[in-house]
Amino acid sequence: MIVAFLLCTACAGTPAAPKNEAKSVADSCAVVRPDFGGAATDADRGMFAYNVNAPLNLQKTVESNTNGIEVSTISFDSPDGGTVKGLLIDPVTRSSLRPGVVLMHGMPGTARNVEAAGRQLAQYGAVVIAIDAPFNRRPGSTLRLIPEDRAEQIQLMKDLQRAVDVLRSRPNVDDDRIAYVGFSYGGAMGALFFGIEPRLKAAALVVGDGGLVSHMTDPEDFSFMSSLSCATRVSWFKAMAPIEPIRFIAQGSGRPLLLQNGRLDELVPVADAEELQKAAPEPKTIKWYEAGHSLNQQAVLDRLDWLHDHIGIDARQ
Repeated sequence: MIVAFLLCTACAGTPAAPKNEAKSVADSCAVVRPDFGGAATDADRGMFAYNVNAPLNLQKTVESNTNGIEVSTISFDSPDGGTVKGLLIDPVTRSSLRPGVVLMHGMPGTARNVEAAGRQLAQYGAVVIAIDAPFNRRPGSTLRLIPEDRAEQIQLMKDLQRAVDVLRSRPNVDDDRIAYVGFSYGGAMGALFFGIEPRLKAAALVVGDGGLVSHMTDPEDFSFMSSLSCATRVSWFKAMAPIEPIRFIAQGSGRPLLLQNGRLDELVPVADAEELQKAAPEPKTIKWYEAGHSLNQQAVLDRLDWLHDHIGIDARQ
């Protein structure tokens, strides 16, 4: 299935699966990127509202504690039903208030795919939460290209907001120093999350693009999208275009953004990365690397330095 395009191979530790070839069929409408309708409004943000006073029902089970880094499996109630699962990675031996980081994986993937990145951030003093996307709670393909994908993307935003609630409930987290770091699919979804979640101090979007619709209408996916019926495409675009992340990123104006992309990225074309960068508000830092979708070690070091500057994780020695 084509969803392998959004896997962050640097975080998952395995290469992205190759796409299946799709046979083009004659159709009555062209495969073109729809008009997203301009930047999102404050009213648009209301789609992601949830009951902030609902109990979290947080469950936490410690898995390991090595060199002062405690890794726990966690679960809590999703505002739209069901249970969110993930990881909490905590530098428990630190005595002072710590910065917090919400970490998001690629597609397909789970919180486990970003555990190594979370451990590294915890070594630099951050309390990290990583959650599984809603598509992990059901069987079948991660991206189905049906209108129900909309409900899952909205649910993800609510689950990520609840992840911020979890961090703010921790006695060792400084509520004013919470950031978001997302990879690939997590980078794209971070553009939306940053726009709707004002409690984030900063966000780093790594190899992200404008969102699922943007990705599925780039040149490399033309053959696959052409194999779908016009009715299928139009129905999916109608459901997904209003919540395309690129529409929302400007709502985060005034808070720092880091956008990291690779000029040799085989999954996110330079043009799509540039579209998101252009839409991003100031203050923003744009970093390009002569690297593919996994980027390189310099990108990791740049991200750590940037997080040190903006939320106060420990400085690299």
